[in-house]
Amino acid sequence: MTRAWGLLAALLGLGLGLSLPGPGATDCGSLGPVERLAFTPAARARWLAPRVRAQGPLDPLYGTVHRFLSVVQLNPFPAELVKALLNEPASVKVNEVVRYEAGYVVCAAIAALYLLGVPISGLCFCCCRRRRRRCGGRVKMEHEAMACERGVLLAFLLLTTLVLLVGLVYGFVTNQRVHEETRPSVEAVPETLLSLRGLISDVPQELQAVVRQFSLPQERILQELDGIGMSIGHAIHIQLRSTVYPALASVLSLGQALQVSMDHLRVLNTTSVELRKGQEELEPVLMAHRERLLALLQQPSCQGCSRAMNQARALELGADFRQVPPVDDVLHRLKGVPEANFSSMVQEENSTFNILPLLAAKQAADVVRELKKKVAQEPEGLRTLAEEFPGSEDASRWSRALENMEQGSRSYLQEVQRYERYRWIVGCVLCSVILLVVVCNLLGLSLGIWGLSARKDPSHSEAKGETGARFLMMGVGFSFLFAAPLILLVFATFLVGGNVQTLLCRSWESQGLYKFVDTPGNLPPSMNLSHLLGLKKNISFLTAYQQCKEGAVLWNVLQLNDSYDLEKHLDISQYTTKLQQELQGLKVAVQDVDLLSPAARRDLDALQSSGLEKIHYQGFLAQTQKPMVKTDIEKLTENLEELAQAQDDAALGQQLQEEVRVLRSLYQERVQPQQTLVAKLKGSVRALVSSAPNLQLETKGILDKATYLKGELPAWATRVLRNESECYLTREMGYFSQYLAWLREEVTQHIATCQPLSRALDNGRVILCDMMADPWNAFWFCLAWCTFFLIPSIIFAVKTSKYFRPIRKRLSSTSSEETQLFHIPRVTSLTL
Repeated sequence: MTRAWGLLAALLGLGLGLSLPGPGATDCGSLGPVERLAFTPAARARWLAPRVRAQGPLDPLYGTVHRFLSVVQLNPFPAELVKALLNEPASVKVNEVVRYEAGYVVCAAIAALYLLGVPISGLCFCCCRRRRRRCGGRVKMEHEAMACERGVLLAFLLLTTLVLLVGLVYGFVTNQRVHEETRPSVEAVPETLLSLRGLISDVPQELQAVVRQFSLPQERILQELDGIGMSIGHAIHIQLRSTVYPALASVLSLGQALQVSMDHLRVLNTTSVELRKGQEELEPVLMAHRERLLALLQQPSCQGCSRAMNQARALELGADFRQVPPVDDVLHRLKGVPEANFSSMVQEENSTFNILPLLAAKQAADVVRELKKKVAQEPEGLRTLAEEFPGSEDASRWSRALENMEQGSRSYLQEVQRYERYRWIVGCVLCSVILLVVVCNLLGLSLGIWGLSARKDPSHSEAKGETGARFLMMGVGFSFLFAAPLILLVFATFLVGGNVQTLLCRSWESQGLYKFVDTPGNLPPSMNLSHLLGLKKNISFLTAYQQCKEGAVLWNVLQLNDSYDLEKHLDISQYTTKLQQELQGLKVAVQDVDLLSPAARRDLDALQSSGLEKIHYQGFLAQTQKPMVKTDIEKLTENLEELAQAQDDAALGQQLQEEVRVLRSLYQERVQPQQTLVAKLKGSVRALVSSAPNLQLETKGILDKATYLKGELPAWATRVLRNESECYLTREMGYFSQYLAWLREEVTQHIATCQPLSRALDNGRVILCDMMADPWNAFWFCLAWCTFFLIPSIIFAVKTSKYFRPIRKRLSSTSSEETQLFHIPRVTSLTL
């Protein structure tokens, strides 16, 4: 791993100041953008369905009852009376209650008069009938106005009966409506209590659910922690690959150039040695050949030898390699160079650079392990968020109380339904009594009118009229008999239903009840909403109701900003500080790294101190420019061969031929190999001339940069790590910020919507006032309507029955004005 970071430092050194980020640079592109976390909404939908009474044919009747009750109860809501009743019940005075209930007292007096007057009148009427006083008897004699009187009475009785019939129909309908609305209304009570209990008990659970979703950023961070080492390695790899790969190529090129230079230097040395040795051997041979050849060419018999004689005199060494300086000292300094295999080294370090992310991940494993322990913890503020939320301590108590109310209400509501059934039966019975009266009136009228129409016939029977009169008197009897229970039921239901409407429903609908609750001092301290919820600031019940109706949450309704410091629980700075401290503990050991391996450094040091660039290459080049032999041996042999053929002296020609053979042999065996060595030497010298200065400069640059980086790399590595740590911490904070923003919005805008509270109040008003009180009040109103119309029904029935019984007739003749009485068989009348 040390070698890997050493290679990294070396390669960075090649482009130091160009490719390295500055001390303040922060590039987080390697981590990518912060992903959006998908949080699950914790708020539960607890919307109570609104209850609304449908429009119907009874609405005009309900309106009439409301107007009647507004006349009965003219006083506004008794705030002071209710305040005294709630705070000091003993201080409530009866006269104040009576004064407020003055309208009901008047109605009670009227009911009492009815209760006393009608039964007493019925008793007197009954006594009168039993003593044959003819109370409600028959008409004594027919007179001219009788038909008119009878018609008026018939009309009034029929109209009264129709009024009774209409009231009776409405009475049956409203009685049934009360009975039908009782069951759903009763069943709505546990449902509402259950919804309210869910609202109270779910708030802590929703808060805990919100807190539990802190695991989302935790899991994301833990997942990314597994790759933080790889991420750092990748970031370094991405930043450096554009520099590393060319740098590795340069190192390889340098190694190859060093190897080539060493090869040329060795060639230079060996060829120069061989050339010196060859020249030492060649020089005496050339001198001997020159002397013999000159001796032959100077003979007098030699014809045309003057031109060849000049060539023969030049038969001597041209280049003298004994004059060039030796390179043994340089070779001695470069002994064993190159010791390092630059190709293998570059290939190995290239592979190491490519696995740099894995090496970084391995080195960061311990720090990542500690980071995971810190991330897996939960901030203290979040742990106490649900526990310290206003009302959380009382939530279980309220929930249990509502649960007990729900369970207790079921048995009580069953009793309500049972008693409601009794009330319905009593109402049906009394309505049936009125129905009997109506039926008796209608039958009496029908039979009576039938009897009247048949009375003109002398042979008619008076039984129909008498029966009609008896039916009318039966209706009168039922009216007297059931007047007391009717008025008692009317007043009892009127007293209850009327006060519910005027005292409760009217102020509830006008929101005066909420204003009463909001007025300081009206409610005892034990019923104060702010006190019950543990709030520091009093809240308006009316405002809270209106906000809840609009779907607001408890946070806004209860103004928890003043009593609960949410930001304190959302402050996770201590938590993130610990993470930052752990991230700062991420270190990379790069103190012992170097640009070059020891063998490569020795090679370059030896090269730098070898003096390779100081070799007198120009001396070598100067000698290589000279011919090995001053004369051209090939041309010389050609001239000698021609000259030998042109000689007349055969012996001389034979000797010249022998010299040609020897020279050619010398040229091939001695001169040509020397020329080849000179060409080889020339190539090596030129290669060294062009590469030695640059090679020394490159070597010096690499050695200087390696020394520089040895001290600079730890600081650079620290900057890179700090940059990546800051980027990672910023990324972490991005996840935490998403969570905290979502939590803040969830707590302040979504959790614990108090719509069930306002809807429960609205539904309670609809159930109590619209579905129960309105038909209840309509029932007693119709029953009172019928009850009071029994009085004119009694009067008109008694008066009308006289005209249905047989009457005396006065007969007139033209001769006498004497009145004659005809005996009409008397039908025993019904005694009441």
